[in-house]
Amino acid sequence: MKSWFILLIGVFSAFVTIAQQPVNHQLKIAKLHYGGGGDWYANPTSVPNLIKYIKQNTTIPLHPDEHIVTLTGSQVFQYPFLYMTGHGRFLLSDAEAQTLRKYLTSGGFLHIDDNYGLDKYVRPEMKKVFPELEFVELPFDHPIYHTQYDFNKGLPKIHEHDNKPPQGFGLIWEGRVVCFYTYECDLGDGWEDQSVHNDPEALRLEALKMGCNIVVYALNRYANVSSTSPAGMHGE
Repeated sequence: MKSWFILLIGVFSAFVTIAQQPVNHQLKIAKLHYGGGGDWYANPTSVPNLIKYIKQNTTIPLHPDEHIVTLTGSQVFQYPFLYMTGHGRFLLSDAEAQTLRKYLTSGGFLHIDDNYGLDKYVRPEMKKVFPELEFVELPFDHPIYHTQYDFNKGLPKIHEHDNKPPQGFGLIWEGRVVCFYTYECDLGDGWEDQSVHNDPEALRLEALKMGCNIVVYALNRYANVSSTSPAGMHGE
């Protein structure tokens, strides 16, 4: 297991400064409640199981519960990590796109996990957020595949979908991955309770390990960005 001392110091100091929380505050992961009619609520056991796995296998002080957040108002700025999934339509208003852009450029991180059917909505809607950026496939030697566990061949394939190879795409803003989009992979299905999809335990473990990598990578970048930004992450 890799050392967490520097990461924890950075995350704690940044988060306490930004959110003005007590020293023992636990970091929270939120699921995005988006508009458009898609099932943003899909895979209800996924994030709780991932949080449990991360708490058992790292010393990152995560809150044990999944939180739900929208992009209306400033609530999203309380969460360094935002997760989004679903099968159907995903739409952002202009105001929501502006909020998401500010969140991501201020140190927040978005993981979009295509549960099947999101792709045709994700790409045009994220163009509202970053019209100047394109999703780029991250190479297998990118740190997100090696932060805690090594995935030398990239994302694990959890469910077949269209029988394409899994791909991990990033939106890179000023040299930093602010959004990671997992496509043809379905990590969230792998995080769910075993009884939901009856996936082999070995496959579920691969999904959980990769999910752990993504969270660790995001929190590490969050600590670095926040510690060098006097304003920090806020919604004002």
